[in-house]
Order: sequence, then C-alpha cells, then structure tokens
Amino acid sequence: MPRAFTPKLVTANHLLEGDVVYLTADDRWTRRIEEAELIEDEAHAQIRLLDAQARSHEVVGTYLADAEPGPHGPEPTHFREDFRRRGPSNYPHGKQETSPQPRA
Repeated sequence: MPRAFTPKLVTANHLLEGDVVYLTADDRWTRRIEEAELIEDEAHAQIRLLDAQARSHEVVGTYLADAEPGPHGPEPTHFREDFRRRGPSNYPHGKQETSPQPRA
C-alpha cells in the first residue's frame, strides 16, 4: 500500500553559484526556505517538479523535499534538508552565521 502524500517543496542547486534554492509560488528561485511554495497536492507537486526540471539553464539537481508548515513558512522534516539549507559544514561562514539553530 502506498504511503500517503506529505507536503513537499521544490529544491535544487543554483547552476552557477551552487547555493541551495527553493521554488516560490510565483516561479522565482529563492535561497530562503521560508519563501518556498509548500505543496500539499501530489499531482501539483509533480507538475511543479517537471516545470522546475525544465529550467536547467538556472538550476541542477531538482527534486521534491519533504516539508511542513512552520511559523515563518515551510520547515524541512528531514535532517538532510535542514543541513542543506545551512551551506557547507567545514566552518561557520556566509549564511551559516545568520541561520537559525537546528531543531532539537
């Protein structure tokens, strides 16, 4: 029996800079997960993913990531996504210096 669909967001890496980006409801790529479109319908999620994958001149590695509503916008539900949004892990720099602390 297939699992029930859970909310998703479309994520990828910026083609030139490599930063993690998220697709917004108005078709922009943003580096802020809070601005990402939280998709709660499976068919709509698949359409949004196909549309995003067609934008290979902007991004690479496009996929759907599990997320949930949060007080300021979508929040990742998996450690991998929480980790990705913070950037490289070798030392705090760039967006890591201003990122919220990981959930306990």
